[in-house]
Amino acid sequence: MVAQNCARMYRANSVLTASPGQLVLMLYDGALRSMAQARNVLSRPPEDRSRIMESNTHLIKAQRILLELQGTLNMEAGDGKFSQEMYRLYGYFIRRLVEANLKKVQEPIAEVERHLGEIRDAWAEMLRQQDPAYSKGNRSAA
Repeated sequence: MVAQNCARMYRANSVLTASPGQLVLMLYDGALRSMAQARNVLSRPPEDRSRIMESNTHLIKAQRILLELQGTLNMEAGDGKFSQEMYRLYGYFIRRLVEANLKKVQEPIAEVERHLGEIRDAWAEMLRQQDPAYSKGNRSAA
């Protein structure tokens, strides 16, 4: 119990002290973690009825994170084209996760994980290039 409280306090402090770029990285990590959990739950036998609710919980969390990422895009930065493309891409990811949730299948989750993982890794690399002292670029950082 004490260890859980310490971990929770550490995470809360990490969020409060993170830069905007690090917060985005934490969101990517959270979405990827939730999708991995959903995929693991869905790998259980169909007779395990708890997999329905558990996978739903993880997929909804991932969708909410993607909605947050979508909602924080600056559509006026530059010419807005990049933000518009990311908005559409996040929308596609959300639709695929909804499909996975409705059909209780892993394939759409794996697809979104693969693409979001590439985006996450590019974002982490951009953070490293902006701040060479930044060393929290691994997926377990959040």
